[in-house]
Amino acid sequence: MNSSHLIAKRLAFVVDCIAEIRLLAKPGRLQDDKVQQRFVEHTLQIAIQAILDAAFAIVSENNLGEPAENRQVFDRLAGAGWITPAMRDTCRRMVAFRNIVVHQYLQVDVRIVEQILVRDLDDLLELVRTIRNKLGIG
Repeated sequence: MNSSHLIAKRLAFVVDCIAEIRLLAKPGRLQDDKVQQRFVEHTLQIAIQAILDAAFAIVSENNLGEPAENRQVFDRLAGAGWITPAMRDTCRRMVAFRNIVVHQYLQVDVRIVEQILVRDLDDLLELVRTIRNKLGIG
């Protein structure tokens, strides 16, 4: 499988995850409903991981330098003009959230999950559109 195909698959997966969240999530119930909370956290986690996978593939394929950590991959993309600095900042926040979900799951703040649902889903879709356009698969 070539990297363009891998990237396209990962980006499509992100779009699917966001659609599932929008269809099934009940933000007003996150505080009191562990099933809702876990569904949203996990779906965001795997969507963010798919974005990371796509970003690393782009950085590798375009010889943009080896990132020292996950968040730094978005610095490489922004530096090379693949994404805007605002997208970079959103992605860095999302990776930090993913790290909390994965490594410190007992400390996930439901208010942050709610904020992501309200504030960041459209930004993630814009990131997908931007990368697809840059790859010519828009």
